[in-house]
Amino acid sequence: MSAEQQVEPMAEGGTRARAEVRTVEIPGAVLAVSGPVGTGSRDGGQLPPALFVHGLGGSSDNWTELMDELSDLVDGEALDLPGFGRSTPPADGNLSLSGHVRAVIGYLEASGRGPVHLFGNSLGGAVAVRLAALRPDLVLSLTLISPALPELPPQRTAWPTGLLAVPGVPALMRRMPANGRSVEDATEGLLRLVYGDVAAVPEARRAAAVAEYRRRTGLPYAMQVMVGSARGIVSAYTERGEQSLWRQAEQVRVPVLLVYGLKDKLVSYRSARRACAAFADARLLVLPESGHVAMMEYPAQVARAARELLLEVPARAAAGPRAAAGEPAGGVDGAAGGEVDGGGDGEVDGGGGGGVEIVSA
Repeated sequence: MSAEQQVEPMAEGGTRARAEVRTVEIPGAVLAVSGPVGTGSRDGGQLPPALFVHGLGGSSDNWTELMDELSDLVDGEALDLPGFGRSTPPADGNLSLSGHVRAVIGYLEASGRGPVHLFGNSLGGAVAVRLAALRPDLVLSLTLISPALPELPPQRTAWPTGLLAVPGVPALMRRMPANGRSVEDATEGLLRLVYGDVAAVPEARRAAAVAEYRRRTGLPYAMQVMVGSARGIVSAYTERGEQSLWRQAEQVRVPVLLVYGLKDKLVSYRSARRACAAFADARLLVLPESGHVAMMEYPAQVARAARELLLEVPARAAAGPRAAAGEPAGGVDGAAGGEVDGGGDGEVDGGGGGGVEIVSA
């Protein structure tokens, strides 16, 4: 295991506390893991551990703002999935969803940090769901931000990402001319895909995204990792029986926070209805102006909802075995709670007039 320290940029353009980035060797892979230096205790006691898992094409840097918001409540770490961020590809080339799940399990076992409060975005959300179903001993709670759960057919704005999984398309893309697009223009296109309002992206975040895009294009395995992981998501969408992600969601017994953005171009908020029904103990946060990466767009709002969930877990454990086993806590009506309107008007039903609605289900 090796370690280095780096300064994380703040959204406002300043700098955050130094973060430790270290590499951890697990069976079949070497993962980069980052977390703030000097955290882990509060009032003389240990904070509960948390692990943050990014989405397709992302990295641990996607969690900087949310981890900062929750640093007084959890001892947080974020990892780069195999082949993403600063992690190298897996030795066996397995970039399937289950391959990524094995890598996260491998890290939790190697570090001895489990059980953890597990956070996942997009692909990382699917990883978190499968992990929680297969290894409930490693998970205290789930916070899922635009999780990549099967949605057939996917919304049209997600089709270009799905095309990465079609045989022959990646090779064709590599042969296509760049059409004069600069790294800045290419990065802008990606930001428009994942943000609800690209104009609101802070300059420091935009500059960091450009630098990371430039760095990734220089890696010989970057396209292979994107393609392999995209195919893994598509494959997971078609799995049936016990391997079905929706079936595995039904097996999760820990408290779950679901976060959806109404301006998400990759995961439709209409999935929220089915997700709330699938998880035994779910609560829902809908952000009307957010896109696919709510933890980067609205970290304070996501943190507020996450805090409620994180503080609930010790109370549930103290309430007895039924609550700890995942039976819905009192005051949350799974039948009569607010609903997400699946119609075409793009509205959230069951809430008041606030810009952010928290809907329990």
